[in-house]
Amino acid sequence: MADPPTVLFLCVHNAGRSQMAAAWLRHLADGRIGVRSAGSEPADRLNPVAVAAMAEVGIDLTGGTPARLTWDAAEASDVIISMGCGDACPIFPGKRYETWTLDDPAGQSLDTVRRIRDQIRDRVQRLITELLAA
Repeated sequence: MADPPTVLFLCVHNAGRSQMAAAWLRHLADGRIGVRSAGSEPADRLNPVAVAAMAEVGIDLTGGTPARLTWDAAEASDVIISMGCGDACPIFPGKRYETWTLDDPAGQSLDTVRRIRDQIRDRVQRLITELLAA
């Protein structure tokens, strides 16, 4: 793996789960791991409930925008984490893949999105420990 390792979080709309995961990784890894997020069919804007849930823990997503998945972003990443893509997110050869099964925050209440946010934080913390130990 490159030094530092780089993680790409993927979901279809890049408006909720992948944005929260990328924000947690930036926050918790403190620059020790590269971070990207993208979607196969990006939404027009971030999920406002995801933005609100992250604001509650001091992480500001208001400047973020959903991004389209590109070959270059995938090629430059060491680890690709799919979050609810199914067949909508392509497979890039030679990359380490993980699939994180998490509820989609779209259309969910703030209480539900808080639970998703905390599940993502826990997974990101484990990922950081693993990547930095390698």
